[in-house]
Amino acid sequence: MEGQFPKNVKQVGNVSDSPKIYVEDYVDTYFSQLTEQGRESLVGVFLIGKNTVIEEQECIFVTGAVQMKDLDTEAKELSIGEEHLEMAKTESRDYFHGEEIIGWMLFMPGHPVGLSSSMIRVHEKLFPMKNSLFILRDAEGEELLYAYKFHELMQMGGHYIFYEKNPDMQNYMISERKQIGVTPSEVVEDRAAKDFRSTVRGRMEVREQRRESRYVYLTSVLLVIVVLAIGISTMNNYDKMNSVQTSIETLSSAMQQSSSDDEGQAERETPKIQGDIGEEGQENIGLQAEEQQMEPAVSTVQEELDSEEDYYIVQKGDTLDIISEKVYGTISKTDAIRQKNGLEDGNLIIIGQKLLLP
Repeated sequence: MEGQFPKNVKQVGNVSDSPKIYVEDYVDTYFSQLTEQGRESLVGVFLIGKNTVIEEQECIFVTGAVQMKDLDTEAKELSIGEEHLEMAKTESRDYFHGEEIIGWMLFMPGHPVGLSSSMIRVHEKLFPMKNSLFILRDAEGEELLYAYKFHELMQMGGHYIFYEKNPDMQNYMISERKQIGVTPSEVVEDRAAKDFRSTVRGRMEVREQRRESRYVYLTSVLLVIVVLAIGISTMNNYDKMNSVQTSIETLSSAMQQSSSDDEGQAERETPKIQGDIGEEGQENIGLQAEEQQMEPAVSTVQEELDSEEDYYIVQKGDTLDIISEKVYGTISKTDAIRQKNGLEDGNLIIIGQKLLLP
């Protein structure tokens, strides 16, 4: 901290005034404990620290505090003299090294916060130096901070709480805990570290929430773009999709009809064969039928035409124009073939499909 501002601070109030006031976290904890004691009787504290200048800015650092001894709490008028200050200097030398008393503080039971003439007299008598500090806190924890400048106690708008290792103040608080009810040493020693970690953790959680919010926002935007693209593509291809669906339904119906016709023809031919040759020849007929099924497929156009109805079985590479050319020797029958088979798209035919010929 020497020669530079503390990095880990918490602002209390408006800190635009000069000098800047910095109170160490352990000292602030000690103040909070004395506030409870100050609700019943007047409590006084001498402030320990230093006045310095950092980057041309006047600063007051409060790094310790020593409670006033033998303070007359029954007196009608505030009475703090040189004897109290000397006792505090002796005690501070036992705990605090290299720093001096730079001001004082009062905890007032049930009194409204505000300067009195006796407070001003005590301060000018004990701390007439520039930027000496006076803090006044009432039973509710409300406090006012004053810095002595231009021969007057000037009220300050706010101050900083700063965090750093402070073994001197820890040791003093441990020695005083039985008298003022301070928490055990292991709790006191960890307070600043816990407060700092809590502050850092809070900042990290805020950053993480902001990062997640940005990620969710970007994901949502991309999802909307994808949905819009799919929607536009679907609208543009709606007619094509309708055409494909109609063609598939037509082909399915034609293939089912062809299958039914083949089965009906087989049923009509079977009784005729049985009637001609009798039961004894049925086995030979069955063998001949199997042999015929094993023969190679027909290769000429005329062999592809059925005896009762004219069909054409689609070959690889066929189009309606090619089929019309094959069967009729001209492509003029292309449209008639398409209409005969209920095709919306004349090129949407598949290998092995049976087409009715007009």
